[in-house]
Amino acid sequence: MSKKNIQDCIKDNLESYFQDLRGAEPHGVYDMVLAAVEKPMLELVLARAEGNQSKAADWLGINRNTLRRKLIEHKLVK
Repeated sequence: MSKKNIQDCIKDNLESYFQDLRGAEPHGVYDMVLAAVEKPMLELVLARAEGNQSKAADWLGINRNTLRRKLIEHKLVK
């Protein structure tokens, strides 16, 4: 079974995004891509860590407070 790597998936989707613009100028591409990748990554890692934010932060290689802030930003916790 062959799977594309994450970079190829992102590149392919960005190519489609630019084609869909049909020459219109893009805006905020950096933030758009980060938000599109970050939220599902946080959801999946937190689920795999069974809700344990300390473990999830360790797996992500970020500080627990940073993880907490990002979870709030993406409305994944209150």
